[in-house]
Amino acid sequence: MLELQNVSYEIRKGGEMVALVDGVSFSLPKGHFMAIVGPSGCGKTTLLKTIAGINPESSGNLLWEGRNLSEDEDFDPAEIGYVPQFSVAYDPLTVDESVEAATRLRVACDSVSELDRRIDQVLEETGLSSISDRAVKVLSGGQRRRLGLALELVSQPKLLLCDEVTSGLDPRSEREIVHLLHEISRKDGRTVLSVTHSLAHLELYDSVLVMHEGRLVFHGPPEQLNHYFSVKDTEEVYPRLAAQDSERWHASWTKHRDYYNGLLEQNREALLESGKLRVEEALKDESSAPSSPSELPGFFSQFSTLLSRRWRIFFRDRGQIFLQLAILLCFPVLVTLFSDKASGNIRRYSEVRQANVFAEIQEQQSVRADQAKVGSAVSGIIMFQVVLLALMGSNNSAREIAAERPIYEKEKFGGLRPFAYIASKVAFLSCLVIAQSLWMGAFVNFFGPFRGDFLQHVGFLLLINSAMTGICLAISSLSRTAEQASLLSIYLVGFQLPLSGAVLALPEHIEQFTRPFISAYWAWSGSVDSLQTQVHDAVKSVIDTTLAPAEACLYVLSLHVGVALLLAWLGAKRPQWD
Repeated sequence: MLELQNVSYEIRKGGEMVALVDGVSFSLPKGHFMAIVGPSGCGKTTLLKTIAGINPESSGNLLWEGRNLSEDEDFDPAEIGYVPQFSVAYDPLTVDESVEAATRLRVACDSVSELDRRIDQVLEETGLSSISDRAVKVLSGGQRRRLGLALELVSQPKLLLCDEVTSGLDPRSEREIVHLLHEISRKDGRTVLSVTHSLAHLELYDSVLVMHEGRLVFHGPPEQLNHYFSVKDTEEVYPRLAAQDSERWHASWTKHRDYYNGLLEQNREALLESGKLRVEEALKDESSAPSSPSELPGFFSQFSTLLSRRWRIFFRDRGQIFLQLAILLCFPVLVTLFSDKASGNIRRYSEVRQANVFAEIQEQQSVRADQAKVGSAVSGIIMFQVVLLALMGSNNSAREIAAERPIYEKEKFGGLRPFAYIASKVAFLSCLVIAQSLWMGAFVNFFGPFRGDFLQHVGFLLLINSAMTGICLAISSLSRTAEQASLLSIYLVGFQLPLSGAVLALPEHIEQFTRPFISAYWAWSGSVDSLQTQVHDAVKSVIDTTLAPAEACLYVLSLHVGVALLLAWLGAKRPQWD
């Protein structure tokens, strides 16, 4: 049984507490199908999210099968399913692949045959078997809603919460979805709550709950709705609600709720006697122990499922593959265009002192000119590589989490471990980082020989790419939208060059505060430190910025990567529902 006892949810607005859900109380037996209706902004979705635990109740008690969820533990992920209004599946995947991934993430199957049985059962139950090989991106609105239901049914939840799953559908598709929900509620004593703005097909529900300005103003049989609100047609209910405030409606409901609760009980008994409501005998007894929920898969099972799915999505996204190949091929070519300037010789001072003072001055000027030419070119090329790899890192991960936030939050609600999710992202992005960094270093070294320790230089290229990829992954994890994450990441890359001091040295009082956070400086400085002595001296002769030793650069960049991954994990762990 699901029971709410005077449950409220409040938020602070304008310095005052405002109740979006105000003192809602009702109880539902197992196998019940209820519609939550009301005008826009009345608190329907907020109530559903409060029941789900997405919005923590401010006061009151929420009981489920004898457990007080307001005081004890929350729902087990396998006990509850939450279907949001819009599709939460990846467009490049097929229906079957989407359901398979959801099953692998939510249920620990003992064998492949059990996994296949669960998938086939859910596809059959939701009417998707005939289109199981169809890509999600070509599904109709009604088919997407069926898929959303299928993704929740893989764990066989006892409580199913549906948020506006019929909105935007044509009348036929809407009726089909309501019929499907009705059938689902008749299986295994499953309780189904459906938020809807539509007042059509209410006869298919066991009860209708009406919300108005955050308060419950009616909960009874569908056939009693018109009688209670004194209207001839159901469509007149909303205008009738607007005729007076929620306080008066709630006061009226308080006087009459016992009567309508009695009608609900009579209807349920009649359904049981007629056989229209088939609930197992064990489920009729509210005091019986609930069945144990499905066991969640382990960390490595979730990790491998996520990583496999991510690679599958990557290889089916032709636009992303083309972009990655274009960046991989074009960026190193851009760097080599300037390699000729960095390959010139640097003349040494003659060991024999010139007899002519003018000749000695001319020699000094010539050596300094060579140093300036080669030093500035080498320094610029190294910073060019560093900035391009920082840009690659930004492109790698700026949208990686933020763009799929609704799907991730939904899967996390179903039992996905944030650490498994972040680990799968790190594994996927690491492959991109390694390929990009090694190719950049090898290509530039082959066509414009690097004049120093090649391995050390490639190591710092790898670190700057890793650091920027990790930082942008953290930004993506902490941002609410993909657009916000992309914008912040672009700004971050844009500030790397001027704040690094590679072009113009910053004032010391600014430099000491900005330098620890500028990854490009440490990668550039570490790479310069790996140059041959003569080239290293040439670079130092043309810059005013102090160079840090390679070991310090290594430690700082490693710290950047570590902190970035920690922030990414914290952002992934924090709930960020719309």
